[in-house]
Amino acid sequence: QVHLAESGGGLVQTGGSLRLSCVGSGSVVSTTTMAWYRQAPGKQREFVARIRSSGTTSYADSVKGRFTISRDGVKVVLQMNSLKPEDTAVHYCNSGGTFWGQGTQVTVSS
Repeated sequence: QVHLAESGGGLVQTGGSLRLSCVGSGSVVSTTTMAWYRQAPGKQREFVARIRSSGTTSYADSVKGRFTISRDGVKVVLQMNSLKPEDTAVHYCNSGGTFWGQGTQVTVSS
């Protein structure tokens, strides 16, 4: 069983930054595709960013140029800059398309 634990969410003003972290059990972060998704109230969960075991990254169009996904040891990091109110959502870490963390709330005030 894979265990994922997110942290780093919070309340920030428009244009601000947050850094989300997801710590994975064992070697999951370095050996599987890791991704961030988010779900806003009343909306479906959507893809945000992905990093493959090779290091290749991909992003949703809505966050390109503002968010950066990376690995740092046993955790995967999502650096979020130039935040907008529409980024407000619970952000979830995903491993291998299968396992999910509990989520961390990101709120961007206008």
